[in-house]
Parts: sequence; C-alpha cells; structure tokens
Amino acid sequence: MIQEFRKIWKPCVIGLLWFLVLLWPMTGINSDGTLEFAKPFEIWLVVVAAAIVVMLLYSANKGGTLDGLYAPLIKLQKVISQKTAVLPNFVLIAVAVGFALLYPVIFTSRPSHDLAINVLIYISLGLGLNIVIGLAGMLDLGYIAFYGVGAYCYALLNIHFGMSFWVSLPFAAVFAAIAGCIIGYPTLRMRGDYLAIVTLAFGEIVRLILNNWMSLTNGPNGILGIARPGIFYPAFDGGLAIEHIYIRKLYMLYYVALLIAFITMICVYRLNYSRIGRAWEAIREDETAAELMGVNTFLLKLLAYAMGAVFAGLAGAFFASRMKFVSPESFTFLESAMVLCMVVLGGMASIPGIILGSAALVVMQEWFREFETYRMLVFGGCMVLMMLFRPAGLIPAKRMGRRSEEED
Repeated sequence: MIQEFRKIWKPCVIGLLWFLVLLWPMTGINSDGTLEFAKPFEIWLVVVAAAIVVMLLYSANKGGTLDGLYAPLIKLQKVISQKTAVLPNFVLIAVAVGFALLYPVIFTSRPSHDLAINVLIYISLGLGLNIVIGLAGMLDLGYIAFYGVGAYCYALLNIHFGMSFWVSLPFAAVFAAIAGCIIGYPTLRMRGDYLAIVTLAFGEIVRLILNNWMSLTNGPNGILGIARPGIFYPAFDGGLAIEHIYIRKLYMLYYVALLIAFITMICVYRLNYSRIGRAWEAIREDETAAELMGVNTFLLKLLAYAMGAVFAGLAGAFFASRMKFVSPESFTFLESAMVLCMVVLGGMASIPGIILGSAALVVMQEWFREFETYRMLVFGGCMVLMMLFRPAGLIPAKRMGRRSEEED
C-alpha cells in the first residue's frame, strides 16, 4: 500500500503543489500591483478536488474495482462488434461518406459549417503528422511550420502572380515538401528528445522568418486579400461558354475541405499498407534492426518528413484561401501541440482514430469556450483523464508493436 501510494499519489501531490506555485503569479498579482491570495487558492482547490477524483478513479480502475461497471459496456461493445463484423467494410465507408456529403444539408447553420471545416483541416494535419510520428516513429514538434509554408505559398502566388487556388495547390505541396526535406535532413541522425528539440527549434525558425521578412511576407501585418477557390461551370447564354465564379458560401468551402481531407485519407491509407509504410513501421519499432535488414533508413526518414509536409501544405493553402488572410500568429507552437494531441488521443498509426481524435478535440474546444480563461485548463484535464483510461488512443492501430521499456 505504501509503495502504491508513492508510485501514484506522491507525484500527484508534488504536481499539485508545483501547479499552485505557477498559478499564483498568474492570478494573484493584480494589474495595480496588489496581491491577492483568495482567488488563486479557490482555483487551486477546485483543481485539487478534480485531481483527487481522477486519481481515485484511476486507482480503482487499476485495482479492478470498476470491472463491474465496465461489464455492461463490454457486453454492448461485443454485440456491436458482432453486428458490424457481418457488414463489409465498404458499407461502413459508404455510410460515413454519405454522412459527410449530406452534412451541410443536415446541419444548415453557419457555425456548424465553420466547425466542420475546422475539423477537416485538422484531420488533414493529423493524418500528415501521423506519417512522421505514427508510422516512422519520429517525434516532430515543429510540424505546423509546413502548414505555414503552404499557406504563405498560396498567398504569395495569388497576390503577386494572380495564380488561382487550384493551380497554386501543387506548388504549395511541393514547397512544403522541400521545407520538410530541409528540416528533416539535419535531424536524420537524431532520436528521441534530441529530435523533438531540434524540430521544435526549426518550427520556431520558420515562424520567425515569416514574422521578420517584411519584403516578402509583410511581417506581423500578414497578407490580406487572398482569393478564395473558384469553380468553372458551363453557361449557354448565346452559345456555349465557360464561366468562373469564386466560392463565397461556407457550405461550398466545406466541400473543398472535404475533398482535400478525402485525398489525404486515401494517400495515407495507401502509404500505410504499402512497402514504404511497412519500412516506416520497421524504423519505428527498431531503427538499428531495420537498417541491418537492408532498409534505407536515411531516404525513408527523409521521405516521411516530405510526405507529412505535403498534406500540411495542402491544408495550409486551403486555410489561406478560406480566411483570405495569413499572419505568423496562426502558426505557433500551440498549433503543433494541438495536432500532436489529436494523433496521440485518436491512436498513433490509426486513420479512423486520428479522424475521431481530431473531431473530438475541435468539438471539445468549442464546448469549453464558455469557461473563458479556464478553457484550456478544463481541456487539459479532460485530456489527462482520457490518457489515463485510454493510453493507446480512442481507436488503437492494429499493427502497433510494443517495446520492453514501454512495458516497464
């Protein structure tokens, strides 16, 4: 019992005390210089109560006390699994695609369309980061830099050269891939924490370049007046002609985002079940053993960076066209952390899990908006609770190895 207390509760107590040390300067020092102790202590007590409840549930779950509560849910899960196992996969896929296509018809409000577009953008980003982290096993904390490269690439091509969205889209993907190779090449010999620190530094370097290169990116003022995607349609007024209009309706932009997300899903799925995907998984499980077996780890790790950056570039180009404005403030480290949370929460190397994780986090952000300044605190608490009970993610990948040090 004493050993169990030290293992679980001692770090929790230390963490809560350290949280109080960090919380007081943020909420206990007023703008006029006066000090306040009641407000931070009230907030801290609420967090302590929530932490105690979470740790009690975690301890009960580890001890098997909650098995009786799980029994009905497990039974229901087995029944659902048996029913869905009879159906072919294409039926479930057809239902999901049908719902995605009919979403603007079912939910007609503008906030619903805006939320769905955000979900689709983050799905593309999450699936792209999944290639680097989930398949190749390389922790990338500067992934949002490729998102910014794609956004600024389309913005500059459209503003200075008048290129349309669809023409600029391949250029955004190519330039993002080049940026991925530039960032990936110096980091190929690094692993673990060192790799994470270097990728974080490169992500900040890209953001600072966008912020300080006034002649090209207009610095912190950003680029305004970016054109939205356009569509061509036949017109028969006095003969056959091809007309062009810019997409202004939000539900039409939803279908553009859906197209990019759908292309990303197909490409990542094909890569996952290809020889390249299996080589990435071999590198993830044991890079030294994979290299001894003849896997060209140098080129494949570089390819993982480039392919992950491609999908971030596509999402960034759409983001710029949708907002009609880009600035460096949209590509901070917090965005990289958010995409990483989506991959981990959904399940690394699991495409359905990442889709579900992206949708869950974006929707949770909207739900917790009413908490105002404490929104991220509540959001982080829910993430911690989720990781305690589902450490492998919402939908774990079927092909995911487990190392001996992870068992310890």
